[in-house]
Parts: sequence; structure tokens; C-alpha cells
Amino acid sequence: MHRATRLVVLCTTAAISVALALVGTTPASAASGADNQVTTGGFRPAAIDWQPCPERPNDATIRCATIKVPIDWSDPTGPTFGLAIDRQAAADPAADDGPLLINPGGPGGSGVDFALDAAGFFNPQILRHFDIIGFDPRGTNRSDPVQCSTSLLEQRPFPVPSNPADYAALLAYNTKLDADCKANTGAIFDHVDTASVDRDMDAIRAALGVPKISYYGVSYGTLIGQEYAELFPDRIRAMVIDSNMDHSLSTTGFLLTEAATDEDSFDQFEAWCDRDSTCALHGQDVHAIWTELQRRADAGTLKDPTTGQALTWLDLTSAAVNALYGPDWSQLGAAMNQLYTGKAGGVALPHRPAATAPLSQFPLPVFCEDWSLPESGYAHFQQDFALTNLVAPQLRTSSLGWSVFASCLGWTGPVNDPQQRLDVHADVPLLELNSVHDPATPYTWALDDAAQLGSAARLVTYLGWGHGAYPHSSCTQGTVDDYLINGTLPAPGATCAAVPPPDTTSQTRLVPTSPPGGIGW
Repeated sequence: MHRATRLVVLCTTAAISVALALVGTTPASAASGADNQVTTGGFRPAAIDWQPCPERPNDATIRCATIKVPIDWSDPTGPTFGLAIDRQAAADPAADDGPLLINPGGPGGSGVDFALDAAGFFNPQILRHFDIIGFDPRGTNRSDPVQCSTSLLEQRPFPVPSNPADYAALLAYNTKLDADCKANTGAIFDHVDTASVDRDMDAIRAALGVPKISYYGVSYGTLIGQEYAELFPDRIRAMVIDSNMDHSLSTTGFLLTEAATDEDSFDQFEAWCDRDSTCALHGQDVHAIWTELQRRADAGTLKDPTTGQALTWLDLTSAAVNALYGPDWSQLGAAMNQLYTGKAGGVALPHRPAATAPLSQFPLPVFCEDWSLPESGYAHFQQDFALTNLVAPQLRTSSLGWSVFASCLGWTGPVNDPQQRLDVHADVPLLELNSVHDPATPYTWALDDAAQLGSAARLVTYLGWGHGAYPHSSCTQGTVDDYLINGTLPAPGATCAAVPPPDTTSQTRLVPTSPPGGIGW
């Protein structure tokens, strides 16, 4: 597969396609049938005015646009906002299988950027067969993003309070931050849930004028796909959900499964370090070194040797999980060695970027509107943390799972799209993909989703490591490509063998990678 850090024909049809893109119109073949241009509820988006993308002004194969969709889908004639989309034209219009909408997860990842980088992620045959359509979900990036006061975001308390007073202070801070974000964002703040995103996605379909879409979503993008399949089962040509969310979990279930999968991925790193001489800690007691780093963090003496920044135990855990996304085992070993020896080396440790603007984007309200994860008080909170400690004795908890949960404590806004079990009756089976050792979306989530979906989906298991299974092997890529292009489903119980991760100490990984950076993450 061609790999690049950033992000084509053979006949008259190709020339027509490019010409239409240049003049900013939707091809006539995509506008067949007036019914295709209307969403549920009767909303009819305006024709798409494709224009050169600011990031690629001279690239005629990719175009950008903004479409107006309702802020509140229960009031389709009410106020609207601008939804940012882009289109990477199929390399061979004669083989065009229509639009493939894509989402890289998050919440907060940019689908527009994902499409700009499509050539560095998807195989050439996918780019040949599909118009790649990216979009920034509402409340993120270019689509009326949730914005909050930078100074307030920088005051975020430690998300694991150690006493009732600190717990009360965390809830009070969250309430204050929610009010600040709502005041700085506007009406869309209460409508950034995934169910609304799915209706936006159907508005994209209608604006394209096609009866059905194909979809590839990874991580949080799988929740978008799952719920689109529930809401619009007859509008799916093909759908791949890679590294799956399980939107049926309780508070404790969510926290425990997240902590367990992080710990499992860290165990896999330790085992690799023991057997591979390229690990910077090979031949040493990795567990003992990690324990010592945690002890220093608890004592307030653990510092980044390059920046001098003091690191908490949660900073340390977050850095480890960040590396396990790839997985970037070589980077993690080198970073631990730097911290342990106190000598700066060639590996940059993750750190929070400095912010200078008065407002910063903060996509976590998306999660808070999708998940009801209540706690009855500090005692219950402390009990849940103790349980995550039991299943993750080295990492103590899931840095990502716990942080988003803690950010939603005391949430006073609407939970528009709370957890429920899947009930999908799509026209075609969905293709589900997951790594066994995934640090963000546990394999148990994929198994639970598969049980909920039944005959509505087929699960393919990647027997290796990392988050986002598609890029990891020719097997995972070939399975997805064959399904998207030809509709071919693998056999029940299909697996793809593990491929050892490459040395990544000097490489830049492609999207989707780790949690979005910035203040609040």
C-alpha cells in the first residue's frame, strides 16, 4: 500500500468528471431521482458548490464545500450551520462505485483532513473505485466547532480526585466549563450528538443525489456507522466499521473494559521488549522500570529530560497508551529509557502544545451527549477507580477512557443519544474489523457488537496489535477492499494473522492514530 504523510483518467468520462468538479456542480449521474435529494423529515440540502480546497488549491482531483444543515434535526426548517465536506474524485470514473464517506474517529477527528490524506491510507484500488467524501462532524474542526475559553481549559483539575472536596471541585469545574463552552459556541452546543451527525451524513447523501452510500469509519467513527445503519438501513451500499465502539455499556462496564484493554496492550509491549533486542530496554526488567517511573511521578520528581516538564502518573500512562495506538513499541521503549536515565535523546515525548488564542476547540461535549455515565457520588467514583486499578495494576486506569468519563461528570446538558443495544436491519451486512490487542476499542467491544448485530454484520479479527486494523496487513486491507468494491463477505470467524509492528522511532504515522491533541485531551 502506498504510504504518505499528506495527503488520476482514461477516457472522455474522466474529462467530464474533472470539468464538472472545476465548475462546482454535482455530476448528473449523481442526481438521478428527486427522492434521493431529500432526507428523512423532508429536508432538501442545496446543490453542492465544489470549490478548490485551501489546502490543495491547485489539485483538480479534490474539492471542498460547505453545505447548510439544520442545527436541530427535530426542527428541519429552523436555523442551520455550515457542515464542511470534501471530495477526492475517483481515479477512474468508468469504475466509480459512488461515494465512500469516511470518518477517522475521535470524537474530534477531521474527516476533511482524512480525505485529503486518503492516498496515504487507502489502497489504490479503493481510490480508483470511489469518490472519497470526508466531512468534519458538527461541533468539530471546520463545522461550527465547540469552543471554550483557553484560560479555563488550562485550569482543568486532575481527573482522579483523591478526596470528596476534590471530587466536588471537579464537578464544579465541569459545570463552569460547560457554561463557558456553550456561551462561546452557540446553539449547536446542545446538538453535537452522534445521532445528529448521522442525519448530517444522510444530508450529504441527499446533496450528492445518490440513493445509497458506502462508508468506512474507524474508532468513534464506528459509532457513526452503527447508528447510521439503524436510522437508514436502506441507504447503505457497503459499510466497514473498524475498531468498534460498544454503545451499550454501563459506567463501570465502560471503565473496566477500557482499563483492561490498555493493560493488555502494555503487557504486549513488555513481552516484545523482553524478546526483541531492538527495544531500548531489552535485557532489563521493564516492569520494574515502569514501577520506578510511576513512583517518581507520585513523588513529583519525574520530569521530561528535554523540556523539564513535571509529569504525573496519568501523563506517563497517557504517553504509553498514545504509543500503543500504532503500536509504536520502539518509541515507547526509547521514551521510557529517556525518562528512566534522565538523558534527552532522539525521541520527543508527548506534551501538551502551548495555546495562545483566547478560545480553543474542545470536542468532548460530543462524548457527553452520547454517553450517560453517572456516578452517585465520591464513594462510587472511588470504587470504580479501585476496580480499574485491579484490572490495570500497571497503568492504573485507561487514560483516555477515564479522562472523557471524568470530563462528563456533572454534565448538565442534554444526553441526546444515550447507550442502547444495536438493532440493525440493513439491506446489506456490515463488515466489522478489530484487533485483538487494541488499546482504545477493546476486542470485547467488537465481540459484543457482533452478538448484538447477529446476521447484520460479519466480524473479521486481526490477531495483532494497534488501533485501526485496516492498515496493518495485506489480509485486513484485502478483506476490506474486496468487500467495499465487490460486496464479498469473508467466511464466518475469519481472522487475519498478526504482522509485527515496524520500528517507528523515526516514522510519522498516518491518520487515524492517537487521541486528538490539544488542551483538554
